[in-house]
Amino acid sequence: MTSLTSTAVVVPPHSRTPVLFKPGAWLAISLVVGVFAVLPLLNLWLPVEHPWHVAQHTISLLGKFICFALAALALDLVWGYAGILSLGHGLFFALGGYAHGMYLMRAANPAPGQLPEFMVFLSMTEIPWFWTFTEYPLYSWMLVLLAPGLVAFIFGYFAFKSRITGVYFSIITQALTYAAMLLFFRNETGFGGNNGFTGFKWILGFDITSPQTRAGLYWASLLALLGALLVGRWITTSKLGRVLMAVRDGEGRLRFLGYEPAGFKLFVWTVSAMLCGLAGALYVPQVGIINPSEMSPANSIEMVVWVATGGRGTLIGPIVGAGTVNGLKTWFTSTFPEYWLYALGLLFVLVTVLLPQGIVGLVRKTLQRARGART
Repeated sequence: MTSLTSTAVVVPPHSRTPVLFKPGAWLAISLVVGVFAVLPLLNLWLPVEHPWHVAQHTISLLGKFICFALAALALDLVWGYAGILSLGHGLFFALGGYAHGMYLMRAANPAPGQLPEFMVFLSMTEIPWFWTFTEYPLYSWMLVLLAPGLVAFIFGYFAFKSRITGVYFSIITQALTYAAMLLFFRNETGFGGNNGFTGFKWILGFDITSPQTRAGLYWASLLALLGALLVGRWITTSKLGRVLMAVRDGEGRLRFLGYEPAGFKLFVWTVSAMLCGLAGALYVPQVGIINPSEMSPANSIEMVVWVATGGRGTLIGPIVGAGTVNGLKTWFTSTFPEYWLYALGLLFVLVTVLLPQGIVGLVRKTLQRARGART
């Protein structure tokens, strides 16, 4: 791989990403994070009859949205900055969830050698070898990153070395996710089959259903999202980020300049998968279940809609898009459940046609016009 400093990578002016983020943006981010961080306290400290009390259901729902935002940000690293459209990030999300779920299932039955409830139900006589050490939380949390990271690395190595790009790459990622879903549906794989993992009771010795534990999981998700945002900013504003944008805008030209794009693509692809796995791991204890349906192609496509709606290649946009789309989904599925998929498809079409740069792009244009009008 050619050194990043050996050859100047020329990124067309129209594709250069603005500095992430300007002081005003950092102030806004800090205020939003502060407001979201306070919400669990309003649930824990204020009585139910208080007008500012936040219901436990709302905290759980927002915790889920934060995990979805983390997954959307992970997808934006590869699609928005490297131009790699993945239709299989649901696989990495689910792998992280299953890795954490293995520990949660062992914690629910802490006696040494005792089988998790689903294994007893499936008439299994011993714990599979790949469950070894999953009773230890530190090992499980390492597995949360290593499992999706390893799968992404192996798949990406062969795909990028073979120079599979564009729609072909997207189709293969979706096929991989679908194949994994069918595999996990089988009872003999040791992952609970159709039912997956559920019945979680404890995490690090704390009751997983208590409001205090729920608040802790919420804060952990918020910190993970903020950390991922900083990691994403570091990657995209570095020389590595310029190379990734060059891959997106002209991979052939980059190769002509003496770079081998495969290594750079493989790096960001693996990092993205690990962040998505972390999102899945934080999601599972908050919803109380993980099953193969999380790997369904529809879930991966929905992630793409989140990124497109918010504005890809912005880091903040996918977070906004995930919150917006899932807020609409919550309202639609409770009011008009049979029309949600139609609404989702219509939303994607409207965003593609009317808002190609997403919500964040619309806000930027509005602010630029306002500044122009003042001058």
